[in-house]
Amino acid sequence: MNNDNDLFFDKQKIEEITKIYPTPFHIYSEKLLRENARKLNDAFSWNKGFKNYFAVKACPNPSIVNILREEGMGADCSSLPELIIANKVGITGENIMFTSNDTPATEFVKASELGAIINLDDITHISFLEKSLDGMLPELVSFRYNPGPFRTTDPNNVIGKPEDAKYGFTKEQLIEGYKILKEKGVKRFGLHTMLASNEMRKEAFVLTAKMLFDLVVEISATVGIKFEFVNLGGGIGIPYKSEQISVDLDYVGREIKNKYDEIIVKNNLSPLKIFMENGRMLSGPAGYLITRAIHEKHIYKEYIGVDACMSNLMRPALYGAYHHITVLGKENAPRTEKYDIVGSLCENNDKFAIDRLFPKIELGDLIAIHNSGAHGYAMGFNYNGKLKSAELLMHEDGTIELIRRAENPKDYFATFDFPTSKFKF
Repeated sequence: MNNDNDLFFDKQKIEEITKIYPTPFHIYSEKLLRENARKLNDAFSWNKGFKNYFAVKACPNPSIVNILREEGMGADCSSLPELIIANKVGITGENIMFTSNDTPATEFVKASELGAIINLDDITHISFLEKSLDGMLPELVSFRYNPGPFRTTDPNNVIGKPEDAKYGFTKEQLIEGYKILKEKGVKRFGLHTMLASNEMRKEAFVLTAKMLFDLVVEISATVGIKFEFVNLGGGIGIPYKSEQISVDLDYVGREIKNKYDEIIVKNNLSPLKIFMENGRMLSGPAGYLITRAIHEKHIYKEYIGVDACMSNLMRPALYGAYHHITVLGKENAPRTEKYDIVGSLCENNDKFAIDRLFPKIELGDLIAIHNSGAHGYAMGFNYNGKLKSAELLMHEDGTIELIRRAENPKDYFATFDFPTSKFKF
C-alpha cells in the first residue's frame, strides 16, 4: 500500500473524520486485515494444524486482535498485558503462545493459568518455570532455537545476526533441555525460532523451515520424543518502499510443503503442525498515521512541521526506517519540493522524512504516513509529556469506530499525585 492512489480513504473522508477525531490518529482497515490473514492461511492450508499466532506486540489493540481471532488466528504474547488482551477477546488455551525472555515468574504463572503454550528462551528457564509453578511443569513445553553462526541473516535485520542476538538455545542446549523435560515427565514438545524481522527474501523462510525440520529429525532420534509442532517464527516483511515487492506467500507455502514432505514425511514424523507468529505483514499495511501540517520553517533546509511526532511513530527515528508519505488531495501533483517532515519533540531525529520530494505542502494539508499498523502506536511513549493519539477502525461498510481514545492530561498524571489539590484538570 505505497501508491499515493491506492489508499482505503481519500481526503474528503479524512476531513470528515477530523471533525470528530482531531489529528493525529492511527486508522486501520478491517478489510485489509482480513485479506492479509486469509492470504497467509491459504498459503499453508495444506498443513491441517497450521496456525498463525498474531504477534500482539505489533498492534496491541483488542479490536485488531479480535478481527484476527475471527480469521482463525491465535495470539503470540510476550508480556502480562498482552496475555490479558488475548484472553479478553476470547483467545484462550493453546491458541496463546507465550514467548518472552528474562520473564518474571508472575508472567509464567499467568500464562500457565490461561493454558497457553509456554515457549522457553533459555535452558535455565526450565528450573525457573518449574519453581514459578510450585514444582510442576506444563504438559506441553517449547524451546526457542538460536542457530548462531550456522545461519546468516540480512544485514538490515533489526534482531541482528543470530550469534549476537540475546534469544534462544544453542543446538547442544536444545538436546540437553529436551532430555531434562522428558526426565521430568513432560509429554508434549514444540520447537520454535525467530531469526529475522521484516524479511523480504522469500527463500529465507524456506531455509528456516528446513533448519527446524532437520532439527526435529535429529532431536527425535537422539532424545526419543515426538514433536507436535514447529513454530517458524514471523518476520515476513512488507514493502515499505514503492519499488519493493510483497513476499510471495504462495511460493513460501509451496516450498515449505516440499521440505516437509522430503524431511518430516520421509522420516515418519508427520503429522507435525506448523505455526507462525507474523504480526507486521497482517496489520502493518492496514494502518496509516494521519497528521496535519501546522508549521513551516525555512533555514538551511526546508521543514514541514506536523502535529504528530515520533511518539506516534518511532520507527523512522529509531531505525532510520522509511515510510511512504502521501499528501492527501495532491496524490497526482508533481513532487518538486524537498522537505524534512518533522515533529515537535526536543530531539533532532524526530523526523518522518529527510530530504524527500513532495508536492508543495501548505499549512493545513492532511498527510498520511503509510504502513503504521505495525510497531506504530505500539511503540509510542510520553517523552516531553506528549500524549498518545487515538486509534480508529474503518469497517468494511465504511463506518468508523473509535477503538482507542486519545490520551488526555489526566491520563498522563494518573500515576502520581500533585502535592496540593489545587491542581485541577
